[in-house]
Order: sequence, then C-alpha cells, then structure tokens
Amino acid sequence: MEDVIQTYRLPYDPAYPVICFDEACKQPFGDVRPSQPPGPGLPARLDDAYERKGVCHQLMMCEPLRGWRHVQVTERRTRRDYAACVRELVDVHYPRAQKIRLVQDNLNTHDGASMYETFSPAEARRILNKIEFHYTPKHGSWLNMAETEIHIMNGQCLDRRLDSQSRLADEVAAWENQRNARKARIHWTFTLAAARRKLRKLYPSIED
Repeated sequence: MEDVIQTYRLPYDPAYPVICFDEACKQPFGDVRPSQPPGPGLPARLDDAYERKGVCHQLMMCEPLRGWRHVQVTERRTRRDYAACVRELVDVHYPRAQKIRLVQDNLNTHDGASMYETFSPAEARRILNKIEFHYTPKHGSWLNMAETEIHIMNGQCLDRRLDSQSRLADEVAAWENQRNARKARIHWTFTLAAARRKLRKLYPSIED
C-alpha cells in the first residue's frame, strides 16, 4: 500500500510516467421493442424488456498527473489482451519514456508472464525493460486511480443501454476524447500519514 501511495506522490516526470491500469466489464443490452422518441409534451419511452448481447470488457489506462486516459474495448480480457495493452503503452503512447511506472492490482494476468505467453522472448524482454510494476495490496484495489476513472466512465458514459460492443466502443472513444481534451485529472489526497492514521489496525504492532 505504501509503495503505491509513495509512487503517487512523485513529481511529474514525462520520462518516468505513473500509469494506472485496471479492467471492467459491461453487458450490452438490446431492445426487444423499439423505443419511442420524445414528442410534444411527452418524454421518451423505453420498454422494460431487453435482451442480453453478451459481454465486453474495458481495459483502462490512465495517467492522472497528465490528465490522460485510453480505453481498449475488447471481447475478452486474457493474458494476450493485457500484453497487447502494455505493448501499446510502451510503443504508441509512451515511446520516449525511460521507464513506465505501472500501478495495477494483483489479477493473475497482470504480470510479466503474459508478455512471454504473447510475444517472442526478445520482444517480451524489450517490453518488460520499460515497465516498473507497482501492485495494490490484496483487497486494496481502491488504491488504483484507474478504478476511480472507470467509475467516472460508468457514470458519464455507460449509464444507459448499449446494444453492441462496437457501439459501446464508439461511446467510450467519444467520452475519452472529450475528457482528454479537458485534461481532466484526479485529485489524490490519501497520503502516507493518512494511511498510517486511518488504517493503523492493519499495521503490525511493535510495542511491548
């Protein structure tokens, strides 16, 4: 926990960006009967009945200090999907970074083994040489600011029926572009001092 908090307190350095990564899922729903648009004096009407359209996943990458985020919408969230996101971070979004400080949870796909299962050993090593992993503690994923960004995305963009993965991807891309244009940042106030005070019961006691 303290490692993640201390990482958040580092000054902004484009050569060593702090990137938060997290994943979420969304189930698209389709209308059984067509909705009715609003008319004079009448609100829009949406039938309660719906049909499930499978599940798709959102892989969130964000840099809170710069006010940047990018979301990959995928059909699955496997080791290969994770590895593709990490390579995209290294080669597309941060090609000039010396080292990317990657904050993430302890999901079993979130490790270097995913690179080796997806790419050749040389390519996996090249990517991992640019990554510095920082893991949130077990049951402490709330420390990951990407989780906060996902909550914002759900409230501002995904709080309605979307009937396909492609439509969901379009809506997320529009939300992402708008939020990036505003350079919207997350104001993090949870410090080491606050952690030691509020979570003191989780620390081992060294008193006699």
